[in-house]
Amino acid sequence: MSDNDLALLAHLMRRAGFGARRDELEAYAAKGYEAVVEELLHPETTPVMEEDILHRYNGWDEYNGGPPSWLYRMVNTQRPLEEKIALFWHHVFATGSSKAEHPPATMGQISMFRRVGLSDMRTILIELSKDPAMIHWLDNSENHKGEPNENYGREILELFSMGVGNYTETDIKMAGRAFTGWTFEAPIPLYTNGLHPVAFEYRAEDHDDSVKTFLGETGRLNGEDIVDIIVRQPATARFIARHMYNFFVADESQVPAWGTEAPRDPDAIDTLVNAYFDSNGEVRSMLRVLFSSDFFKEARFKKVKSPAELVTGVIKLVGTERFPTPGFGGYAGATAVMGQQLMNPPTVEGWHTGAEWINGGTLNERVNFAVNEVADSTKPGVREIVDRLAAHSGPVSPEHLVDSCLDLVGSLIVEGDVRDGLMEYANAAGELRFDTEEERRHSALHVVRMIQLIVSTREYQFA
Repeated sequence: MSDNDLALLAHLMRRAGFGARRDELEAYAAKGYEAVVEELLHPETTPVMEEDILHRYNGWDEYNGGPPSWLYRMVNTQRPLEEKIALFWHHVFATGSSKAEHPPATMGQISMFRRVGLSDMRTILIELSKDPAMIHWLDNSENHKGEPNENYGREILELFSMGVGNYTETDIKMAGRAFTGWTFEAPIPLYTNGLHPVAFEYRAEDHDDSVKTFLGETGRLNGEDIVDIIVRQPATARFIARHMYNFFVADESQVPAWGTEAPRDPDAIDTLVNAYFDSNGEVRSMLRVLFSSDFFKEARFKKVKSPAELVTGVIKLVGTERFPTPGFGGYAGATAVMGQQLMNPPTVEGWHTGAEWINGGTLNERVNFAVNEVADSTKPGVREIVDRLAAHSGPVSPEHLVDSCLDLVGSLIVEGDVRDGLMEYANAAGELRFDTEEERRHSALHVVRMIQLIVSTREYQFA
């Protein structure tokens, strides 16, 4: 097992999941990179999380209410890519709970992303179009025969599949008419009846069955026909490929600029487009190509972590919250103050990513969160780092302290002034010894402070 193998696997797990502890990385390394990729791409081969444990030990506000429950899954799931792909589609198909005000519908959409998120684009767009949260979010329940509402027809083209410049206003109108009659049954009122799911409903009598021409194809088109035409378009393949690159590989410009700004790596986008058409738009196949590519393997620390990625990564690092305990809702609040309120994106466009996650206020929140979480040497993950250093033969030199801590928090690479600053502290601390209880206590304090310094660096903000 080489350090490079572990570094590559750490990179994979930051992108295809939410990070991994050192013991997890070592277990992955024993399987080999390709085998781990296949395991990630086939979450059905690993156990599903038993959600009833969340309900048994906590009330609605902690785990049943959406973001806290989802963050708990991100931290503890044995199916990390299943949660990561749900977060990916939640960003692309942004839907806000602020309008829905119906938690079962909001959570149902995330469950749908888990269920079909790695399937083909036709399946995904059909499921999206039938999703009650999306139907309400973009007013398709107000889209009637003779009185069309074009909101969903516009966004499925502009933000969900093809991007600006690849369709006409007439195409939007035709798409809107094709989705008439796609609605949902009225849910049981929340109060005082409790929480009940809501289901898609197709009302044939409210559907405009007239002849329509959409993207050059003519017929009595329904919503499924619209999706069939969309997924055959080269523009769709490129739009989804660019979203995948932006989310899994390296930060791109924001979506509204894609019509005028070239991709960061045009060859990588072409590779993903080819994978799209070779697999009939299967997301799993596209990601297999992506995770196996040199452009992915070489793109380490090229993405600013989203708040959800930062928070879950830190929790995994410190090794807490492996069992549902009261107070987990605070972590959902932490991502919100960093600019990402899960299940409630600011607009239908989703969140602006990359450098736009960072400003004076959010950076302060991000650093303080990480520093405070790693401050306790009794937390399992921090204790494991101390134990690994204690197992070193002889005293731990300042350079070994810096290199080992950088490695154990995620194979992090720092250079120049940042490394000089870490070495300055390590040199001041001197050699660390763990032979006696007093030496161990003293050395553990310096290890914790070194980890705090590392998670406060600029480099730690990148995945």
